Amino acid sequence: MSAIAFWGAVELGLVYGFVALGVFLAFRILDFPDLTVDGSFPLGAAVAAVALTAGWNPWLACFIAALGGAACGLVTAFLNVRFGILNLLASILTMIALFSVNLRIMGRPNMAVLNRDTVITPFYDLGLPDHLVRPLVLAVLIIIAVLLLARFLGSDFGLAMRAAGANPRMARANGVDVGRQIYVGMGLSNALTGLAGALFAQVSGFADVTSGVGTIVVGLASVIVGETLFRSRAMLIALAACVIGSVIYRIAVQLALSADLLYLKPSDLNLVTAVLVALALILPRLRAGRRVAR
Repeated sequence: MSAIAFWGAVELGLVYGFVALGVFLAFRILDFPDLTVDGSFPLGAAVAAVALTAGWNPWLACFIAALGGAACGLVTAFLNVRFGILNLLASILTMIALFSVNLRIMGRPNMAVLNRDTVITPFYDLGLPDHLVRPLVLAVLIIIAVLLLARFLGSDFGLAMRAAGANPRMARANGVDVGRQIYVGMGLSNALTGLAGALFAQVSGFADVTSGVGTIVVGLASVIVGETLFRSRAMLIALAACVIGSVIYRIAVQLALSADLLYLKPSDLNLVTAVLVALALILPRLRAGRRVAR
């Protein structure tokens, strides 16, 4: 694997690190299986592409994309909390609807945003190679996101959210408004995913209505890989593990596709993804089995 391919995998891993944080918030904190991310990710990319094409500030485009993602999460939460629709089904309904919404936003299946100013553009003047500038800027952004999210989850409101996800009945008995926690958690989760979509469009130079297919699998794989490698109850480490898991996952995929001995092609990406996720799920069980045998 060449240096450019390696840093490209790191770059993509950092972008999907925001998705991993959102998936961690929904699955691990709220215990809410959320497929909305398959729709909110391309929504963020679509919003950013349209905004950049219209000449908007790229940071404003990211903000609007995050708001759009948050709105998607709120719709899913509304269907679940207000009408009692099963959480998984509610998220599937939102995801399906978002496909049409994304087509409406872009007016076509895909849109190029090449030669437009992005959040990375001002940093190209630092004198570093382009393939290093993008990962460095993305790393700074995601470190800020991890610190803010850890701070939020350590606050009284964040602790109430964690209690609502761990044991809703007990949380209600202690006066926690579980419905409100789901609204906030799902909005925040999909805001992070929408932001990831906006950054993806800016570093990749395009937005595509099908770019969200499998986003939930990538997010879950990142969380599982991170938890397998870094087991900790400290929230800051758990969040950082999700991002590191995302980067490792992308490097592993790139390594697999670059290994000529395996005779793999880019079209085998989904196969490689499934194998890596299966390995990440199996390894902790094998490790636990050995401990029991001892």
